[in-house]
Amino acid sequence: MDTFSNTSYQCYFDNAATTRVRDEVADKIIDVLKNNYGNPSSTHSYGRPSKSLIELSRKEIAAHLNVSSSEIIFTSGGTEADNLILRSAARDLNIKHFISSKIEHHAVTHTLDELEKDYNVKVSFVNLDENGMVDYDNLNELLSNSKDKCLVSLMHVNNEIGNMLDLERVSNLCIEHNALFHSDTVQTIGHYNIDLSKIKIDFIVASAHKFHGPKGVGFAYINKSSSLRPLIFGGTQERGYRAGTESVHNIVGMSEALNISIAKLDEEKTHIYNLKQYFIDKLKSSIKGVKFNGCSGDMKKSTYTLLNIQFPIEQSKAEMFLFKLDLKGIACSKGSACQSGSDAGSHVLNEVLSGDELNKVSIRFSLSVYNKKEEIDLAVNEIVNLLN
Repeated sequence: MDTFSNTSYQCYFDNAATTRVRDEVADKIIDVLKNNYGNPSSTHSYGRPSKSLIELSRKEIAAHLNVSSSEIIFTSGGTEADNLILRSAARDLNIKHFISSKIEHHAVTHTLDELEKDYNVKVSFVNLDENGMVDYDNLNELLSNSKDKCLVSLMHVNNEIGNMLDLERVSNLCIEHNALFHSDTVQTIGHYNIDLSKIKIDFIVASAHKFHGPKGVGFAYINKSSSLRPLIFGGTQERGYRAGTESVHNIVGMSEALNISIAKLDEEKTHIYNLKQYFIDKLKSSIKGVKFNGCSGDMKKSTYTLLNIQFPIEQSKAEMFLFKLDLKGIACSKGSACQSGSDAGSHVLNEVLSGDELNKVSIRFSLSVYNKKEEIDLAVNEIVNLLN
């Protein structure tokens, strides 16, 4: 079994939080740091190569999405990109009505909270079914009844329970009602092919560290027909959307990571898909009463990279469960709304679980190409031991 040289963990199952940087990506980043340190805004012989690397990376990323390179804006990650798009939509596009869901990432929900206060916009939340899936009929109703210009903000894959949105269906509803469509695609860029020439989405966002790239860099896709203005002022970088010297090595690393992820997509998707199915089967056969939150246990309705598992253990034993797994070398993520007395818990699970279920231990396991069946065996064995 592989262990990572930079951690004591034997089994890393927190890839929805961040992924291991590919060796090829790290090598590329180091090369740029050593040999392309010129400021890309400088016009001399040190700056021009840095600028060329940025524009090449922009073209490569745009090609994967089938969009114009001018529509790719580099940011520090998905959170900044979400803020740029949503705040600018309220300020510059006269959006008076935002339609979202209560289980979006906080980069969206907290931003919408601020927009209500700063711009007096209306925020509506689409109904969800018992598993947290969007009610498309209700979305259509909200759009039909709105008297204001609308923007729909719904994530492609939920980062906690893995539920997948039907992008094409939402896109068609937005077209029908002349609404803008923003989707947080942080969990899917690098893991799915998204062709924006076939599905009309006005804005998407990405973070490199979710697809084996570096932290601290991401991008926003902003449809060229939009008329957004910057949130960060001071320079003309990034088509004027984002002032500040670009992080050349991180941008190149992100592009390299995406190139590799897309090139290996079919192979790696098959590997991870099979791991997830194996994990589900192993848990069901080993632990009586185990459940899967949201649609994470449904291979057709959820992403292949994530499981949110509810274990048959009461709150009295819950608080140390994740810590004990950590001591056993198993890195995963807390998913229970009641796992810590000082923590409000998961807003996602609070929406989709009942009172009794919220008192159980829920843990998110998220997979990557670096995981193996042997690691799943080890994890399930340790969980069984802790439950006994």
